[in-house]
Amino acid sequence: MTCLIIEDEKVAAERLKNLILKYDHRIEILGIIQSVKNAVVWFNNHSSPDLVFMDIQLADGLSFEIFEKTVITTPVIFTTAFEEYTLRAFKVNSIDYLLKPIDSDDLKNAIDKFKNSPFNQSAFRYPQQIFDRVLKSFTKEYKSKFVIKVGEHIRIIPVEDVCCFYSVEKGTFLQTTGNRNYDISHSLDQLTDLLDPAMFFRVNRQYMVAFSSIKDIVQYSGSRLRLKILNNEDKEIIVSREKVQDFRKWLEH
Repeated sequence: MTCLIIEDEKVAAERLKNLILKYDHRIEILGIIQSVKNAVVWFNNHSSPDLVFMDIQLADGLSFEIFEKTVITTPVIFTTAFEEYTLRAFKVNSIDYLLKPIDSDDLKNAIDKFKNSPFNQSAFRYPQQIFDRVLKSFTKEYKSKFVIKVGEHIRIIPVEDVCCFYSVEKGTFLQTTGNRNYDISHSLDQLTDLLDPAMFFRVNRQYMVAFSSIKDIVQYSGSRLRLKILNNEDKEIIVSREKVQDFRKWLEH
């Protein structure tokens, strides 16, 4: 079997290559390509490989642009550091994806799926609606600021100035880097959809923390984690047991 790797991060590309060869040392890696431009040139000048591993975000754009500039009939396994919910569209038409950091078992399952699927390369196409749906998730506009009424004044709080969001009884509050607390009208559930998931993570029912505010992470009982964040070092902010794995992945994005 022949494979092509399209990945702009050298370390990630080498790791993926090693995992593929660990799966089966007989697989031939035809090359490692780092950009949309070079990928288009490669497909225009080479026979199609049996399988392509393709990172979504490359140095010069999204890898979906490759499909707009050349014909690809080879099945693709996408790789990405984005959370799973943004990629539900890939779970159709035998397109698969791997979340970074790539797990060897996930890689094995993806290749096994490819090997056990009756692909007809001459007829294999990627429906445009799949890319439309995924591109929409990548270009989603997240909330950038909060407009808050304080007495007779209106305060504008950019999300970059927020350390965390937290709930107390039936209220939701944000805390700023300047250690000011403001009551807001959104629930934590609503904020999960409104805020950029690369910037904020819901660690438990009570807290959503900003990546930039995390000062320390300490092992806690029951395989949980305790966070120390800006302005909240004395408070116990615990990453719930069911969220620890996703939180670790989020830290590596």
